[in-house]
Amino acid sequence: MLNVLIVGASGYSGAELVNYIHRHKFARIKKILVSKDSISLGKLFSDLHPEYTNIINLTFESMESFNLIKGNIDAVFLATDHNVSHVLVPFFMKHNCIVLDLSGAYRVNNIDVYSKYYGFIHNYQNILKQSIYGLAEWNYKKIQKAQLIAVPGCYATCIQLGLKPLVEANILCKSYIPIVNAISGVSGAGRQPNINNSFCEVSLFPYNIFKHRHTPEIVENLGIPIIFIPHLGAFSRGIIATITCKLKSNFKLIDLYNIYHNFYKNKRLIRIYKNTLPSIKGIVKLPFCDIGFAIKDKYLVIITTEDNLLKGAAAQAVQCFNIRFGFSETESII
Repeated sequence: MLNVLIVGASGYSGAELVNYIHRHKFARIKKILVSKDSISLGKLFSDLHPEYTNIINLTFESMESFNLIKGNIDAVFLATDHNVSHVLVPFFMKHNCIVLDLSGAYRVNNIDVYSKYYGFIHNYQNILKQSIYGLAEWNYKKIQKAQLIAVPGCYATCIQLGLKPLVEANILCKSYIPIVNAISGVSGAGRQPNINNSFCEVSLFPYNIFKHRHTPEIVENLGIPIIFIPHLGAFSRGIIATITCKLKSNFKLIDLYNIYHNFYKNKRLIRIYKNTLPSIKGIVKLPFCDIGFAIKDKYLVIITTEDNLLKGAAAQAVQCFNIRFGFSETESII
């Protein structure tokens, strides 16, 4: 039985982590931690997330309480802002914990990206070099040996899972940059109230075109350029992406299906659609990434969907945890 800490369980993704680990057969939550000045300090988990009343009876404790148990922790999940994770990752690694970071603080090897896209100077380049990118379906062997796993961003997961088989099969036309339009629910903006994620204000609009921080993450790990246009939609959770690309030669729909099926046939959290297209409704509160296609001549549109809080965050983090410790990849997830 592994002892686990979850830092940042007051947020949406953190709450999903607590739920997954609470029902995990081989792990137990030792503590859920927040900063010493957090308004959640001392409250019950179910006070913030009432759907878990009489199910998960944990109290939010200060980070300072780690000193009482630091010799008895196997893994730490960080569902924290990148500025916080930037500092906490070295701290927990120094105490020999396996760290699974859901922020962007250790996802990209190019250190210049952090000042340009995240607004801070990265001070831990040596640790950054040790970080393993946690795209679970593609980095399985590296995740098995990692001490630090950087869980991919929600958009980045959805987009890379859709494009990666084509990159690996080397059938994309290199003169045509894939164009990605992706729409996320407002939970992607976090739990803190903000005028920008109020349902009374949100309609459907694009944002951060050419400068979204998931773009360099996708480009570095996918190995090809993309044009990424994120949108915010007036729904609570889920992401749907339409990826337009051009192939080197003509393919039939069944050919594309077979390519994806062969890459993902043993991956239980990827569902390939053959005759229909994925939708937000099909993945909300589920841990899957669904992939479908439409093709005309050499032009292919890939449609991918996921729950941004699950496959785009907590489910993939627990999937990486399971891989790292040798459990079934889907333990507690499905």
